[in-house]
Amino acid sequence: MDTAEILKKVRKIEIKTRGLSNHIFSGEYHSAFKGRGMSFSEVRDYHYGDDVRNIDWNVTARTGNAHIKVFEEERELTMMLMVDISKSSFFGTRSQFKNELITEICAVLAFSALSNNDKVGAALFSSDKELYITPKKGKKHILRIIRELIDAQPQHDGTDITQALEYVTNIQKKRSIVFLISDFMDTGYETALRIMSKRHDVIAININDLRDYELPKLGIMKLQDLETNKSQWVDTSSSRWRKKYKDSYLSKMAYFDNAINKSRARKLNIEMGEDYVKSLMQFFKKQKA
Repeated sequence: MDTAEILKKVRKIEIKTRGLSNHIFSGEYHSAFKGRGMSFSEVRDYHYGDDVRNIDWNVTARTGNAHIKVFEEERELTMMLMVDISKSSFFGTRSQFKNELITEICAVLAFSALSNNDKVGAALFSSDKELYITPKKGKKHILRIIRELIDAQPQHDGTDITQALEYVTNIQKKRSIVFLISDFMDTGYETALRIMSKRHDVIAININDLRDYELPKLGIMKLQDLETNKSQWVDTSSSRWRKKYKDSYLSKMAYFDNAINKSRARKLNIEMGEDYVKSLMQFFKKQKA
């Protein structure tokens, strides 16, 4: 894709998604995450009714009187977009590919953060780190992230969510709102997700397509795995084979749900072809409840 075409797509996405974030998501975003970024302010005497979990035991031991740590809301938050750009994201049967939908979602989230004067960073990954963009403020920075997402081509085969989580956990020291966006065609990341969730506010957005788990009855077809490039001829009219295909997908989704529950991260499932605007709105409103 040449530069002129990329810039044209960036502008098109900016017009569409910035309008959404300005008129719909900005207030919802701020309300949903207000107060999640907290910084230490001072130590004061403990009063009846204070949360005992905030007692400063060092000061209490030194003075002989109970003292409590006081925190205040940070004026700005940091958003990290962790984006799976593996080859399975270059698939879609509902008007667009997964990577195109992911780019739109990232743009909406980033412009919502921009309206709150928050920093936004990005980590693109496949089976290895593809690109890391340091969190910064400003429209120019947001447009750079969108441009990189539009032009992203994975340099590695496969998907390794564990490695991506470990990398961002190690490099991102300040507590952040982390959106992990993938189709989660991977397993083994439960521990890494749990560790990250202790340090950051993690929201996993699962992008799936109907054909990820359900194939039409079209007889003999050649199917190719985009992650491994392996292909095989299969009989899609076979109910046994279609069940095996669906069970494989459901197994990965069961692992995803279990990993989310154990890590206490939050999740949002978005089906290709559905209204992602409605899904995001419902998610944000739920966070305020």
